[in-house]
Amino acid sequence: MDGGAQYNPRTVEEVFRDFKGRRAGMIKALTTDVEEFYQQCDPEKENLCLYGFPSEQWEVNLPAEEVPPELPEPALGINFARDGMQEKDWLSLVAVHSDAWLLSVAFYFGARFGFDKADRKRLFNMINDLPTIFEVVTGAAKKPVKEKSSVSNHSSNKSKQNNKRVPEPQGKFAKATQLKDEEEGLEEEDEDEHGETLCGACGENYAADEFWIGCDICEKWFHGKCVKITPARAEHIKQYKCPSCSNKRARP
Repeated sequence: MDGGAQYNPRTVEEVFRDFKGRRAGMIKALTTDVEEFYQQCDPEKENLCLYGFPSEQWEVNLPAEEVPPELPEPALGINFARDGMQEKDWLSLVAVHSDAWLLSVAFYFGARFGFDKADRKRLFNMINDLPTIFEVVTGAAKKPVKEKSSVSNHSSNKSKQNNKRVPEPQGKFAKATQLKDEEEGLEEEDEDEHGETLCGACGENYAADEFWIGCDICEKWFHGKCVKITPARAEHIKQYKCPSCSNKRARP
């Protein structure tokens, strides 16, 4: 864990270069080196952390012994959750915490070396132009937004304009096709909405390869698996009410 202690970037460009190096190392651990990373995160060991270094290398190790540490520390005990969930979900969880750690390290340097408001904004914009580790690990960064929209309209019942109110399956798909030209102006807004959508049950992001369904009452969106609704069952639902809205209506 000497990668962070020996290198102290002092300008916006240097901090961003440091950020990119650490990010590249962590992405490597969660993608190309994932088998080695998985094996190193043994739940029988003590609290382990995933570190990324400016040299684009990664390391699974115990947290720093000094208090307070030289740099902000990454999520502690990632190995304990490894066997308690599906591998892809565990990797996604580690990715989210890795994104948070990278931001904390970058802005730690910014605070330490006196970045002003303009410097902090410039640094954030440079960072924000890159896909997050979570987006890379889950594949969201590789899929164009229009592909999400296509899957949503024809497979996942995601488009608010095109679904759930036509009872027959063929009617739904036919209506989606008929409205395609009419709704070109709304398509961009819908695509942006997909990218920011979170499941109302588990809080995870929208993914194009998953089935989602929207509540007609509160207008929140849910993974089908989270609310136990399959695509086949959704075809026969004229108006979907999520568990929370159903419970509210059931109360006296």
